[in-house]
Amino acid sequence: MKKRKVINNGVRFSILIIILIIAAAFLGYGYYSSNLEAAAPSGAEQEITISKGSSVKTIAVQLKQKGIIKNANVFTIYCKLSEKASKIKAGKYMLSSSMPVEEIVNKLAAGKAETDSARFTIPEGFELRQIADRLEADGLIDKDAFYTELNRSDSKYSFIKDIPNRENKLEGYLFPDTYEVFKNATEQDIINKMLSKFDQVFTSEYRQRAKELNMTMDQVITLASIIEREAKLDKERKVISAVFHNRLKKNMKLESCATVQYLLKEQKSVLTYKDLEVDSPYNTYMYAGLPEGPIASPGAESIEAALYPDNVDFLFFFATKDGSHIFSKTYQEHLNAQNKIKQ
Repeated sequence: MKKRKVINNGVRFSILIIILIIAAAFLGYGYYSSNLEAAAPSGAEQEITISKGSSVKTIAVQLKQKGIIKNANVFTIYCKLSEKASKIKAGKYMLSSSMPVEEIVNKLAAGKAETDSARFTIPEGFELRQIADRLEADGLIDKDAFYTELNRSDSKYSFIKDIPNRENKLEGYLFPDTYEVFKNATEQDIINKMLSKFDQVFTSEYRQRAKELNMTMDQVITLASIIEREAKLDKERKVISAVFHNRLKKNMKLESCATVQYLLKEQKSVLTYKDLEVDSPYNTYMYAGLPEGPIASPGAESIEAALYPDNVDFLFFFATKDGSHIFSKTYQEHLNAQNKIKQ
């Protein structure tokens, strides 16, 4: 009887060991797999230089220090298991923490190093069509391919899911700035670079402020784009923002010429009554509230103004010849101010 008990105990011990080995294997595989995933859901591209003769371990440490990958040891193991360790080529590469290890290794092994760079500037207040025209004129994109990429729904930036589906969905989100890209950059590379900049500018503080205002991110950017097109002087941005916020609270029509110019696709200095009769969700003379979406790419100051308007009671404004605006609290004051200017 004692012998059988010893045998049973031995069997149980062996089973326990097997279970522990299997559990350890699963845990190990889970750890390995999780570290092959992208280090972050989104991230700006960084220029990484792989020196000639660098070992895989050295490259792994370099990428870990830059925040491109999660784990240097896992990266090294993957390179060896995939038999691409010896295929990695020296050169300059644009890599991002939003790229999984497999994509990074494939790029390094394919030798898709970047070539000479090109610089371009997108001014505040540019529409998508103007951005496309500028980039094509600079020889950086094919316009048709650019629009095709704009309409893709598989962007790696999480904020894209918060944008309602509509024509020109990314209007307002290609952040205006000066950029440097490699000359062999694809249309998607350029779009991602501009979206990445927007993601950096629209901070968690801004997202919290939008909630305090009971506004979505898209509503903030829509308002900011109108402010961008209306304001000529930086000091007036928050006052103009206050006018629009006050009108929205009172359910008044915004009556912004900038939104009508957007739907006309023409920057008219003076709108006609016929222009104001065009039936469109962008016609803020016809419909109350914000238009369907942004009308241009707002800069950082206009986004700030949309979120933090001045504490004033103005409901009306009009532009003078020097680009400044005269603000009024009532319609009668508004008319009086206009008549005074005319005289």
